[in-house]
Amino acid sequence: MHPALSVIFFTALSGAGYGLLAWTALATLAGVARPWPSLLAVLLALVLVTIGLLSSLAHLGKPGRAWRAFSQWRTSWLSREGVLSLLTYVPAVLLAAMQLPGMIAAQPSGEAVTAGIAGQLVCIALIACALATIYCTAMIYASLTPIPAWRHRLVPPAYLLFGVLTGGLLLAAIGSLEGTAPGPAAAMAAVLLAVALGLTKWRYWVTIDVPLPATRGDAVGLPQRTVTVFERPHTEANYLTREMAFVVARRHSRWLRRLAIVLFAVVPVLCMLPVWLLVHVEAAPWFVAAALSAIAGAFVERWLFFAEAKHMVTLYY
Repeated sequence: MHPALSVIFFTALSGAGYGLLAWTALATLAGVARPWPSLLAVLLALVLVTIGLLSSLAHLGKPGRAWRAFSQWRTSWLSREGVLSLLTYVPAVLLAAMQLPGMIAAQPSGEAVTAGIAGQLVCIALIACALATIYCTAMIYASLTPIPAWRHRLVPPAYLLFGVLTGGLLLAAIGSLEGTAPGPAAAMAAVLLAVALGLTKWRYWVTIDVPLPATRGDAVGLPQRTVTVFERPHTEANYLTREMAFVVARRHSRWLRRLAIVLFAVVPVLCMLPVWLLVHVEAAPWFVAAALSAIAGAFVERWLFFAEAKHMVTLYY
């Protein structure tokens, strides 16, 4: 598949934004969220989500008709994602309001936010909506049978892990810059998430490095026969050849896979080890470096996710 930058920005940035919203809501629910870092985290998450959603419109042939997708939520994962992405704004704005004194949950300046019953419901709703939106984004691709590399059981877990890891590291980086750095437990959780994501993606890459499950003979109704192309179906490039027939060299693919693993798994783990194991270490630079590296790795991985996918229609070309 042709890796469109608009979709890469959408899936990478919105995933990090929704993960950041989920972690901020969880911290508020647990009573450990500080007002201003949490407010900054929600605002940053909404910016990431909004940029991602707007960039996704650039891939549409007629962006002005995007609103029509919301009516097909019963059958379309794309429609469900659109509905949930807008619905998530409601508890996200309420969570931002919870960080302000005199709103849903009042608290003295500098102390942790204490969520009442209404605040707890807001946090639970936001966590559910954010994670469900990431899942729907993954299922847009995992539901496409003609693309075996996407129709894979590890695609939804990988999308969720990317969102949770990048969002969690962003929240930790914001907290550390504001003087409320998470402790060793947060660093340990980041290490476990990074390792789990690295193993998940490596397993995914190993299982997709196989030929397409059909041949040209199968495609034209002549199974077990060797079919060659006598004349190309088209004399000029068309939508199928532009969007569905992208080819990336195997040596480039392997190099980019290693780069992605280093960025979203190895570097975050190495950055978290001092915070996890050492006492009185300055955590802010480590969390910031881990967050930036993980997001960069998400962009590389997402480019590969689209570039390495082969549509069955390419059998005709």
